[in-house]
Amino acid sequence: MKKKIAIWFLSLSILCVQLLNAEEKFLSLKKNKTNVRYGPGLDYPIKYIYRKTNLPVKQIDKKENWRRVIFLDNNSGWIHWSQLKSSNSIIAIEEKILFEKPSNFSKPLARLEKGRLLVIKKCENTWCKITTEDYTGWVKIKNVWGSTK
Repeated sequence: MKKKIAIWFLSLSILCVQLLNAEEKFLSLKKNKTNVRYGPGLDYPIKYIYRKTNLPVKQIDKKENWRRVIFLDNNSGWIHWSQLKSSNSIIAIEEKILFEKPSNFSKPLARLEKGRLLVIKKCENTWCKITTEDYTGWVKIKNVWGSTK
């Protein structure tokens, strides 16, 4: 009986450690050329090359210095941690209006298309101040891919 309890406890402990290591969080690409590999190591072939600084990705697993990530388009692969940084961007998954101030009654500055990369400067409640190419302003943080935290 004691042996069964010990085996059950050991199995539960291993499962908990695996779940903690598989912490899901959003990150951003650090460089304008990032190799995404089939597995966690330089021995694995390159699956994709992303050429977009600040592109948000969702970490779904990690192994040593490698992070398994998934992109908005459902592509996934492994990236070395040195090519990633804390999340500082989001992607609009629906058309958005860019405002001068964090209010629906503020002056609208631009219409942002679905799929646009928005780099976050700061957030207040349900609004974030962002920059994107030629524009800087405030957008509501609803229906976006990425983290505002």
